[in-house]
Amino acid sequence: MAKQSRKKTGQTKATGPKPVSKKAEQSPSLVTQAYEEIKERILMLHFLPGQYLNEAAICSNLNLGRTPVHLALQRLQVEGLVEILPRKGIVVQPDSFAQIIKILDSRLTVEPELARGAARRAKMGGVDPSVLERLKSLATATDPKQNPPDIAAFTVNDRRFHQEVALLSGNTEMSEFARRLHERSTRFWYLNLWQTIDVKTSNRQHAAIAQAVLAGDEDAAAQQMREHIQAVRDRLEKIQHNSPNALRRPSDPFGPLVSPPQ
Repeated sequence: MAKQSRKKTGQTKATGPKPVSKKAEQSPSLVTQAYEEIKERILMLHFLPGQYLNEAAICSNLNLGRTPVHLALQRLQVEGLVEILPRKGIVVQPDSFAQIIKILDSRLTVEPELARGAARRAKMGGVDPSVLERLKSLATATDPKQNPPDIAAFTVNDRRFHQEVALLSGNTEMSEFARRLHERSTRFWYLNLWQTIDVKTSNRQHAAIAQAVLAGDEDAAAQQMREHIQAVRDRLEKIQHNSPNALRRPSDPFGPLVSPPQ
C-alpha cells in the first residue's frame, strides 16, 4: 500500500547529475573542440615552443574531460606540434631555423600546385562566383594603414586566404597537408617575423594570386604563389644572416598551464 502511495504522489529517490559517459567524452565534436582550442593556443603562442604542458590543467582550462583532450593531443603529435613523452608530459615542439626552412620549401612545392588547381577549376566554371569574390576580398583584408601592423589580424587573414586557395583547388588531400604546413609557418610569424611584416606587399601578392585564379590563368596563379612564399623564405634567411640571435625563442611569460619535466 505504501509503495502505491509513493508512486501516485510522484515521490522518487533523488539523484544527482549523471556523470559524462566514456562514449560521450570520445564524441568527435568534443575531440575536435579540444584539438582546435589547443592548436590555436600553440599557434598564437599561449603555449610556447619547448614548454611542458599539464594535461589536467588543460582539461580544467578548456572545461573538457581527459579523454577528448588526450585524443586531441595525440592528433597534434601526429601533426608535429607537440610530443608526448612517457613519464614526463607533453612538450610543445620547437621549430628551429632549419625546420622552418624545410616547411617553407615544402610549401613552395605544394601551394603553387593548389593555386594552379584553383585557377583550373575557376576556368572550367567549377567554382561559385561568390566564392571567387570572397577570395578576392580576403587577399587585401588586412588594413595596410595600421601602424604598427595588427599581427593577429594579419596572421588570421593570411591563413584564411591560403586555406581558401587550397579549398578552391578541389584537392582535399593536398589541401590538408598545406594546412598543416601553413599553421607551422604561422607560429613562426609570431615568434620571429612579426617585426618584418609588410602588409602592403603581402596584400599586393595575395591580390595577384587571386586575380590569376579568377582569370583562370593556371601558370600565373602557380607562379604568383611561388613568388609569394619565396619572398617569405628570402626574408627569413636575410634575418638569420644579418642577426643570427634574432631567431631565438622569447622568454616564457606563461605559467599556469606549464609543468616542467620531473
